[in-house]
Amino acid sequence: MELRHLRCFLAVAEELHFARAAERLHIDQSPLSRAIKELEEDLGAQLFVRTTRSTRLTRAGNLFLEHVPRVFASLDQARASVKAAAAGYQGQLRIALSDGVTAARLSTLMALCRQEDPDIAIRFSEMPLSHQIKGLHEDLYDVGFALSSEVGDGILADPAWSDPLYVAVPARHPLLVHKRIPLDELLRYPLVMGDPQFCEGYCRQIERILRSVADQEPLVAEQVMSFDLMMALVAAGYALGLAGASQIANCRELGIVARPLAGRVPMLTTWLLRRDHEPSQSLARFIGRVASIDPQMERRRAASSDPDVAEEIEP
Repeated sequence: MELRHLRCFLAVAEELHFARAAERLHIDQSPLSRAIKELEEDLGAQLFVRTTRSTRLTRAGNLFLEHVPRVFASLDQARASVKAAAAGYQGQLRIALSDGVTAARLSTLMALCRQEDPDIAIRFSEMPLSHQIKGLHEDLYDVGFALSSEVGDGILADPAWSDPLYVAVPARHPLLVHKRIPLDELLRYPLVMGDPQFCEGYCRQIERILRSVADQEPLVAEQVMSFDLMMALVAAGYALGLAGASQIANCRELGIVARPLAGRVPMLTTWLLRRDHEPSQSLARFIGRVASIDPQMERRRAASSDPDVAEEIEP
């Protein structure tokens, strides 16, 4: 079994179409089919059921697909480790990100890392929450950030920071007559929400917040994978958005105003995820840095929860 066999298998398994897989790999269908046949002979099992109309994975193929991506992930990490060592770094920290974690918080954290631990290379990977949890269990990542603490056994979830939940409103929208937007008024308008497959933690928190104060289901105009697209749709007047105040403040789109909800401003919490075992020295220092920026978050939480202090944010 060679890496080319695994690349061919992965392409066919993801495309479920030999012609598209061959095009993706920039090879003809004949060598692709031959590679799959060689792999099946090596494994002693059929991986695909192929007809004139469709291609699908067998049970053995599905089981094999659970393992093959990890092979390439391990190779990528080995390559990154060698490059980091060649560049003079003494080690590396592998960080997984989910749910569009706030860039401003990461910037503060990374500045501390560069200042206090310059010999540690940091590598980021973005993925859905379920992939992050699986990767943490399999030691593909040292630590992760996500908007969920529902991570199951074997993973520790500690609150890293919180961000006030604000409404992103296009300029000249009728809701701007409110300095603090009543939820029942908000729910009269369509919303751009995160796609649950890619923003799982965000969706859980938003659903929990909305259900805690209203029984009415929101009018969802679109589900998106990124906050950048959410803000673009809001700026175009397509719908309203719900996001962290700092995410809206850092938005590159013009014509968006951020307003808090009426009453106590709810918070979006970002969690630090890691395996439940004794951390390495470099990871322990990193966890300490995350905790060191928390007092700033606490002050902001107190300010944003006070109706006399919280003000609109215009990026």
